[in-house]
Amino acid sequence: MVRAAPDPTRAPIRERLPGAGSRALRGRLGRGWRPAVGVVILAVLLAVVGIEPVVLAVTEVTWPALLAALALTVVTTICAAWRWSVVATGLGARIALPAAVAAYYRSQFLNSVLPGGVLGDVHRAVRHGYDVDRMGRGVRSVVWERSLAQVVQVVLTAALLVVLPGPVRALVVIGAAALVALVLGVTLVRVVGVLVADLRRILRVRGAPVGIVVTSVVAVLGHVTVLLVAMAAAGVEVSVGRQVALALIVLLGAAIPASVAGWGPREGVAAWAFEVAGLGAATGVSVAVLYGVLALVATLPGAVLLVAGTRSSRPGSRRAARPEARVVP
Repeated sequence: MVRAAPDPTRAPIRERLPGAGSRALRGRLGRGWRPAVGVVILAVLLAVVGIEPVVLAVTEVTWPALLAALALTVVTTICAAWRWSVVATGLGARIALPAAVAAYYRSQFLNSVLPGGVLGDVHRAVRHGYDVDRMGRGVRSVVWERSLAQVVQVVLTAALLVVLPGPVRALVVIGAAALVALVLGVTLVRVVGVLVADLRRILRVRGAPVGIVVTSVVAVLGHVTVLLVAMAAAGVEVSVGRQVALALIVLLGAAIPASVAGWGPREGVAAWAFEVAGLGAATGVSVAVLYGVLALVATLPGAVLLVAGTRSSRPGSRRAARPEARVVP
């Protein structure tokens, strides 16, 4: 009896990664200290403000708030997916917008339920690299997409906090400026060399510079609006300008990659900002928890897509033979 040769496409993903990419991925996955930081922050917050703000936040979730979060997340997800498709096109690993939207929903859901808050992006990067048969390009498209989005978010936040009212403005501007310097410093160290060519290729795509900025701004404002919904549900009564300023600060905290499924730094930054603003740390924790619940529910379509994708990718499935993306020479 002749045994069929093993199908290389069914080998574990780690065996199909190029050497450098595989090492980088394992390095990321091995950074277990990040969730530990989130756990420590949550433990300190619970010790300071108690469990009451968390319980109160969960009981204040309403159907209108959930529906608003779901609708706003559709907009932010489409914007982010379009941005990713532009970046991927520039790197020669094009992905169609519908496939990008589905992949983005899956990654957002995984980020919301897995430690670290970035494993969904890792899943999106590896799967796209596999789909286009260019693991390096696929991974780099996600890294660049997330990096460009965060640069726009930091610049937008710093600009708005200069003009918005609020007692935290001066402190936050200094903090944001320090964060920008840190991000740019790290980026410059990493970008020198081959990644400079990546950035040039991305920005050469027609409409990419303006499109990336516009979609990133719309996505940030969408997340800000979800936070305003959470503040309204929590009964926060301050001016809209001050609410927007607080929301931008909380979102900066949410972008720190040292969380437990998105929890930890966001709640810590919210407690600090609301305390400085005179609203109390407990209120900040309640708002952040409410936002976390709304964001988790809004990403549930990603869970449905994950289940559907798993079934369709089984051996013998008709869809399994149809890649979602293709390589652009």
